Amino acid sequence: MHKRAIFAGVGAIVLAALVVIPIVLAPGTPAAALPPAEPIAADEQAAIIAAMRPTRHTDRPVIAIIAWNQATELSDFFSAYGVLKRADIAEVTVVAERVDPVQLYPGPKIAPEATIAAFDAQHPQGADYVVVPAMDPGTDRVIADWLVAQHQKGAKIISICNGSRMLAFAGLLDGRRATGHWSAVAELRQKHPTMTFVPDRRYVVDDGVATSTGITANIPIMLALVEAIGGRPAAERTAGELGVANWDARHRSAGFELTLEHKKTFIRNALTFWRRETVGIPLAEGVDEVALGLLVDAYARTNLASVVTLGAGGAPVVSRHGLTILPDRPAESAGVDHLLSPPPTEAPAQTLENELPVVAERYDLPTAKIVALVMEYPWAGVGR
Repeated sequence: MHKRAIFAGVGAIVLAALVVIPIVLAPGTPAAALPPAEPIAADEQAAIIAAMRPTRHTDRPVIAIIAWNQATELSDFFSAYGVLKRADIAEVTVVAERVDPVQLYPGPKIAPEATIAAFDAQHPQGADYVVVPAMDPGTDRVIADWLVAQHQKGAKIISICNGSRMLAFAGLLDGRRATGHWSAVAELRQKHPTMTFVPDRRYVVDDGVATSTGITANIPIMLALVEAIGGRPAAERTAGELGVANWDARHRSAGFELTLEHKKTFIRNALTFWRRETVGIPLAEGVDEVALGLLVDAYARTNLASVVTLGAGGAPVVSRHGLTILPDRPAESAGVDHLLSPPPTEAPAQTLENELPVVAERYDLPTAKIVALVMEYPWAGVGR
């Protein structure tokens, strides 16, 4: 009887799949390509940079990148760390609640450089800046209270992507102009009605609190911070090394909406489990943090690939700027269906732009469009 129930259940799933899959596999209506976002007026951009300038330690400010031990978004964290450390215009410390490794999602673990308690003991007057990656659901009371305390001490708080949820939970968006990842805007506006959402800007600064849109806004807002601290030449040098053409607040919000085509692709990729694979990314000493974050996210966001990082013998790897990364698996282990090339070292900010056509070829164009949407990346290929 038990076996019959199992077979009946399997049969029901198969029958449902036979009905649903042809629907979700049917081609959707392509979204019309929108023109690129217009550059921001020079006076508006200058005002944004001025609002981000340090007010205490103007020579070598203290920047804390806060991480939640349980789950911190990979690209948000790696891009912020990689850009700021490359620019070398401030003292940057990775801070977590506990000394335990921080689990990034999707991806490996990293070793924090200080606990909240240790950082506070070393910097009793507080940081000059605190960078807040996404830590969904963004409801950790310890971190929220610490952000409020840092802001009260004079720190500027800068969120990346869904890091806005943590700021909102801490009450730091109440009464302020702000933005966030497109998927969280409705929630933020509903739960925090005194927050004023600002469309068509990839980052917004209001009274010592900065917010940004999706994952790929993290590089522009970090370059804006570099400019605010080290001046335009430092930002230009860093942008050139990263492969970034502009970092102003330009954005087109209407280009990032969940269409019927996107929904069908989400469902199709979830149902077609036989297409799923494990993708391996080799890690070596000196791996570029920005490139690694974008490469992992490019495949993990397809909903078709489980991404694992591979290190020789599974040993920790030290990144380009000194971060200790704990790979998911030893490089010698089996179980990887597709092995990617190591993350690039040149123009790392172009990793997603270069990899999206590869994702489209390996899986399909609708899947590559999903990646661009989830990462809120203005990909020209979205109109293909």
